[in-house]
Amino acid sequence: MINNILGIGNIVKGIFPSVERILDETITNKEEMQTVLNELKKLENEKEAIIEQEVTKRWESDNAQDSWLPRNIRPLVLAFLVLSTILLIFIDAGTIQFVVDDEWKSLLQIVLITVIGAYFGSRGLEKIKK
Repeated sequence: MINNILGIGNIVKGIFPSVERILDETITNKEEMQTVLNELKKLENEKEAIIEQEVTKRWESDNAQDSWLPRNIRPLVLAFLVLSTILLIFIDAGTIQFVVDDEWKSLLQIVLITVIGAYFGSRGLEKIKK
C-alpha cells in the first residue's frame, strides 16, 4: 500500500523479497517513506563510491608497473574497440560484404560505451585529483 505511493517497490524489488512487505507494514506515512528512500539512496551512492575507488586503485596499480603491457592495456583496448566499430560501420554500410548479427553489434556498442566512459571518465578524475 504505502510502497506504491513513492515507488519503493521498484527500488527494493528483487533485492530482498521480504523487504517490500516489511517496509509496507512498518512505514505509516510519506515522510517516513521519504526518509527510508533517502537512506537507501545514500547507501547506494556509498557503494558506488567504493566501487569507483577500487577501480581507480587497480588502474593506478597498472600504471605503476614496470612492464609495458599493464600501462597500455586500456588505450589498446580502446583503440581496438574503436577500430572494430569503424569496421562494423563499413560492413553495415555494405562496403564490405560480410554479415554481422545484430547481437554482436549491440554487444560491441555496450562494451565500447563502457570502455570510453571508464577510460575518459577515469582520466578526468585522475586530473581533477591532482
